[in-house]
Parts: sequence; C-alpha cells; structure tokens
Amino acid sequence: MRIFDAHFHIIDFDFPIIENQGYTPPSYVVTDYQNETTDLNVLGGAIVSGSFQGFDQDYLLKALKQMGPAFCGVTQLPFTVTDDEIISLHSSGVRALRFNIKRGGSEDLSKLDYLARRVYDLVGWHSELYIDAKELPDIAPTIERLPAISIDHLGLTGEGLPHLLKLVDKGVRVKATGFGRVQLNIENALKSIYDINPDALMFGTDLPSTRAKRPFEYADIELIQRLFEEKSTDKILYSNALKWYFK
Repeated sequence: MRIFDAHFHIIDFDFPIIENQGYTPPSYVVTDYQNETTDLNVLGGAIVSGSFQGFDQDYLLKALKQMGPAFCGVTQLPFTVTDDEIISLHSSGVRALRFNIKRGGSEDLSKLDYLARRVYDLVGWHSELYIDAKELPDIAPTIERLPAISIDHLGLTGEGLPHLLKLVDKGVRVKATGFGRVQLNIENALKSIYDINPDALMFGTDLPSTRAKRPFEYADIELIQRLFEEKSTDKILYSNALKWYFK
C-alpha cells in the first residue's frame, strides 16, 4: 500500500496563527506529522493552509523545504496577489489555491471565478473548496465552467451529496478526507463518487484533524481497502492525487 496524503496541515507557531471562530489550533510541526505517519507508506502529499493561517505563506514555504519535493502546498491568496508572487510560490512547490467557505480565512467566494482561472492560466493550479456541499447549487454554474476544482472532506454532509455527485460527473475531484468530521454515510459517498468517476477520489489523513469530532485513525484507510479492490484502492490512496497535483 502506498499513500499520497492529499490533505494535511502543518501548524507552526513561529509564524502567524489567527484565532478563527473562537478556535486556536494546536501546534503540529513537520516532525509531529512525520512521527505520526511513520508506519504509513506516505510517498508524497499536500500541505493545506488552514483558516487560522490566513494569507501567510512563510510557514508553508518552510514546511515544503522540510518535507521535500514529493510534497506540495495548497495556499490561500488575496485578490491583490501579483503574478510574480504566484510564480514564486509555484517555484517553491505550491500547486493549488484554497477557498475556505466553511471557516473563512481565505479570499471571498465572489472572487472564485477570477482567481481560479488566473492561477490555472498562469501556473496550472487547480482550486480547492472547503464547503458544505448543500451550498453547491448556488455556485455550481461557476464551478462547472472552471478548468480544475476539488471539494474537501466528501462535501461534509449527506444533504449535500446529490449536489456533489452532479459536479463529480462534470469532472470535479473530491478529497476522501476528514471522516471524523463529516455528517454522511461515508461508505455510500465513497462508492457513489467512485462509480461516477474512478479518478475523482483522493485520500488524505486530514492530520492533525483540527476541530473534527474524532481524529484520523488507521481504520479510515482500512475502510477504503474493504470497499474497493486493490487497483481501485491504489487509485484512491495514491495515484489519483499524485496525478492531480503533479500533472
């Protein structure tokens, strides 16, 4: 079993940390992540900027240097970012832009169409949305027109799953992450998404599982192994995300 961890956070208090909705995360530096995943065959992954990190890039650049070239970054950028800044982040290993609709801390959703197209055209990045999928109908026409989009944490709710599946059918990818934070039938969601597009699902540990009802556990991987045969499991745990981030 090989893993590309498509979604985890590094939280380094040597850099700005912003209290978000009354929440301050725990410290979780690169060595913490490496120690916690030492028994997993993690061959690469994506460090994702959280709401509590705002537009700070320095923590991410440090973490990427520590993790090495098999890992990439997912960052939050303001509308005012320059082309040179985007190109510089790309050269340092950043590969995607995040819009955190659920928690804030990122650029406003009204800038999605402009910024998502801009980073894709300039450096080939996709954009990632942390959103309750029940809110997707309001922005589905925009998402369908964009070149490359993924949705975090299985879209979070069972109520939103039908809306998410419609977008999967249009080419949107989905993070198979945060099983301890979602409110849906995980097995049904995984199978439904895979049936529509076998390339769509991308596993991630979501470590350190900030604000989740329960943290990541190895049983989350075992669930995927139980539901899918070996080739499909490898796509979900490794190759789908590798191709998405390092295309």
